[in-house]
Amino acid sequence: MKNIKVGLYGIGLDTYWSQFEGLHDRLIGYQNYIADNMQKSRKNVEVINTGIVDNPQKAYEVGDQLAKENVDIVFLFISTYALSSTVLPVVQQLNVPVVLLNLQPTKAIDYEWFNNLGDRGLMTGEWLANCQACSLPEIASVFLRANIDINMITGTLHDEEAWQEIHDWIDASVVSKGMRNNRMGVLGHYYNGMLDIYTDPTMQSLTFGTHIEHVEMDEVLKYRNEVSEEELKDKISEIYDSFDVQDDCSEYEIERTAKTAVALDKLVNTHELGSIAYYYEGVDGSDLQNIITSVITGTSILTSKHIPVAGEMEIKNVQAMKILDLFNAGGSFTEFYGVDFNDDIVLMGHDGPGHIAIAEDKPILKKLGVYHGKPGNGLSVEMKVKQGPVTILSVVQTADGKMKLLLAEGQSVEGPILEIGNTNSRYKFDITAKEFINKWSMEGPAHHCAIGIGHISSKIEKFAKIKGIEIVQIC
Repeated sequence: MKNIKVGLYGIGLDTYWSQFEGLHDRLIGYQNYIADNMQKSRKNVEVINTGIVDNPQKAYEVGDQLAKENVDIVFLFISTYALSSTVLPVVQQLNVPVVLLNLQPTKAIDYEWFNNLGDRGLMTGEWLANCQACSLPEIASVFLRANIDINMITGTLHDEEAWQEIHDWIDASVVSKGMRNNRMGVLGHYYNGMLDIYTDPTMQSLTFGTHIEHVEMDEVLKYRNEVSEEELKDKISEIYDSFDVQDDCSEYEIERTAKTAVALDKLVNTHELGSIAYYYEGVDGSDLQNIITSVITGTSILTSKHIPVAGEMEIKNVQAMKILDLFNAGGSFTEFYGVDFNDDIVLMGHDGPGHIAIAEDKPILKKLGVYHGKPGNGLSVEMKVKQGPVTILSVVQTADGKMKLLLAEGQSVEGPILEIGNTNSRYKFDITAKEFINKWSMEGPAHHCAIGIGHISSKIEKFAKIKGIEIVQIC
């Protein structure tokens, strides 16, 4: 994950400090605890802790400070009651998500102890140290009227659920920045006739911030022709380390796919690519067709190295794969293979590329006599996605040309697959397979989607809020 800057500022009311001894220091202690926990929990985070803003003048200064620091997200800690005039000047200077932290120091005040304090001043000071919720409606009201997105976390300073939400927001910000900095290589052309996968590249850039770099098959050919003996040897060694290479994989095919893999690595390095969408056919017997029929091994290795590759020029789906990969969930290229109504599971896979880093066992490399629906033959990857929780994600282009995210959570389960040299897994959901297929399809996705390990819908929802993208979760 990329490094990000997290802004943390607290709000309070300067009138209180002279009235209630020790209150300011106590609230600063709460805020420092939050900052320390944010810093410790994520190595890729730099926390900019501004302290407590307690009057409008300080608000303008802190807003200017956070803007100069170029923070990626801001957490606003409501330390006690505070005026909304200490909030708005900061937020208006920033064009980043703001998350309101309504975190009490304890689950509840000890009523008997509190009511026996006797001193009204002590009692009021103690209440003010615990009244974080007091300002939340006021701030939300101002945000609504100012057309500022409202994001809030309510709980306690030591609340695991609240801290999980904080971490999810930070992770989502990291992924948002990763997508913004991503350079996607577009190699070749669309698979003719797959109208569902065609997309507007400009909208991809506007929505996710992704730069799209059109690259040439001739460039891959150039790099392939320049592969040295040492580079070839190293790549063949990597292939044997990465795959369970079957006996039907001839030396000729291993060398052919290894040369192409080296060429793809050079293409990625030359253009600093973070993802690739490709498809090509070429003329029978041509050098370019020789390349395109030997890409699956190299593209699967690249995908496992955080450079997801989608075939059939599935630009939308490589975006979904990249999102999942930035969340460290993998992101394997897949489509529906069929339904097992006996076991109530959905079979899903593809002829590659596969995210071999999330395979259940060592992925198998085997010879394919023919690529179904494509020219040529060669080596292909057969693997199952790790058993356990999974998240399925699709980037959908809507009828009005905008992007939305479609996701579902399920389980990768044990059982037989179709051993045809493809990635292939069995998925079970908390709705029936029939309901899943129908609900998923009704949202208008392409027939491809991305599979990641773990249940991360909470993180993806926050990513969608940051990007301002509609999101639909099926299950």
